[in-house]
Amino acid sequence: MRIPTVSIDGIPDPLPDQLTVIDVREDQEWQAGHIDGSVHIPLHQLPSRLDEVPEGQILVVCKVGARSAQAVAYLAQQGHDAFNLDGGLLDWEAAGRELVGAAKSTPYVA
Repeated sequence: MRIPTVSIDGIPDPLPDQLTVIDVREDQEWQAGHIDGSVHIPLHQLPSRLDEVPEGQILVVCKVGARSAQAVAYLAQQGHDAFNLDGGLLDWEAAGRELVGAAKSTPYVA
């Protein structure tokens, strides 16, 4: 199966309102820094939380793109229009895109 993938250059800034971003990293990674407005569903929880995944276009992210590729493959099998961010949040951050965090310190990709 070919994983639908997009590079950071293919992601509009700001993100379109109709695009849902799902972050499949673990809790501590999410708390360190994430895309504002993204939905946090760790990869291992995705099958049990599938009812939380909305219809429409979905951008799936993780740190480098490996876990999100697995999530995109699963979501596509379930009939969702999902694509993977190649290079993950490391490329997002390197491109100067904004991150928010749960802590008071500067958000970063963990």
